[in-house]
Amino acid sequence: MPNDQEIRPFRLDTPEEAIADLRRRITATRWPSRELVGDRSQGVQLATVQALARYWTTDHDWRGFETRLNALPQYTTTIDGVEIHFIHVRSPHENALPLIMTHGWPGSVVELLGTVGPLTDPTAHGGQAEDAFHLVLPSLPGYGFSGEPTELGWENGRIAAAWTELMRRLGYPRYVAQGGDVGAAVTDAMGRQGPEGLLGIHVNLLAGAIGIKDILPATSEAERTAHERLNTFMTDGFGYFLEQSTRPQTIGYSLLDSPVGLAAWMLDHDTDSYYKMSRAFVDGGPVGGLTQDSILDNITLYWLTGTGTSAARWYWEFGRFRAAAAASGQAPPPVKVPVGFTTFPGELWAAPRSWAETVYPGLAYFNEVDKGGHFAAWEEPDLFANELRAAFRPLRAA
Repeated sequence: MPNDQEIRPFRLDTPEEAIADLRRRITATRWPSRELVGDRSQGVQLATVQALARYWTTDHDWRGFETRLNALPQYTTTIDGVEIHFIHVRSPHENALPLIMTHGWPGSVVELLGTVGPLTDPTAHGGQAEDAFHLVLPSLPGYGFSGEPTELGWENGRIAAAWTELMRRLGYPRYVAQGGDVGAAVTDAMGRQGPEGLLGIHVNLLAGAIGIKDILPATSEAERTAHERLNTFMTDGFGYFLEQSTRPQTIGYSLLDSPVGLAAWMLDHDTDSYYKMSRAFVDGGPVGGLTQDSILDNITLYWLTGTGTSAARWYWEFGRFRAAAAASGQAPPPVKVPVGFTTFPGELWAAPRSWAETVYPGLAYFNEVDKGGHFAAWEEPDLFANELRAAFRPLRAA
């Protein structure tokens, strides 16, 4: 057994037979008939998945991704009984601010890789040395190269506490945190725990809106639009969320048995992201960082690590946590650090400032940008990096 405090180097080296088996399974896919509508209202479109499968078997270069990932410093360490994988890139700039950034579902560290250069070496990407970050990118428990929890209870708070321990082990007494999707919920929990050394947080999904949607203002046009989009998500785009939060084991059998089934399930997240990813394979070309290769890097990572089921279980834990919190009748503890929030127009619900201030009274930073969606760091890494520089700039001298 490794020492519980030990930090061990990590390198990805995929057996060739695993890649061959993946391609064999894709080729053997049993295809459904074409959907009976001209849009995604019945689910992921056949033409999209077949184009993805063709590229996956003939052109996708997993070895190229391995090389790119292995060029970054990667490690594992055991925290609270779970082996945690993380990328740790120190900035060449002396006074860089440590930043821990958390991905979501159906993402992984893949969705954050485009931000590594802009965040750690801003002078090479149009920024200033004083805006540099030392960057820590952990894989969530049960995701990617991190181990699977073997007991219940790995909800946002426990993950947040693990991240606090990770930053302590790395020797960072002062740091900031950022997250989107699942990562936004984890980062929110860090802010409410307020551990010593955490200077502030930034999120780009207002995860807390789901639980209080009936009291969120709906006076302005932006507020009414946000309500419409939130209601649409909870009635039309909620399928993956409902299944994973109630029956992750059931969907997990399909996710581990069929790579094409896994790909379709991961594409069927939200309308904006789906059409952008579909466009990369069917026509029109990529939108920002959502290229054919990066999309398949992410899906292949789930497949080769066999983490479709364990990743889905976070939603079940989240559901249990929300139910327990509602039953208690107690409001969540206040956030104890400054909060920054950026609204990207293609987000599930593009939260207006009034919503962000409802969830985070005393909001320290807010901005609405003109492009980008749910996978903001993946789609628009330079714009995303600029937002983090602006949000955390006032905290550097704290």
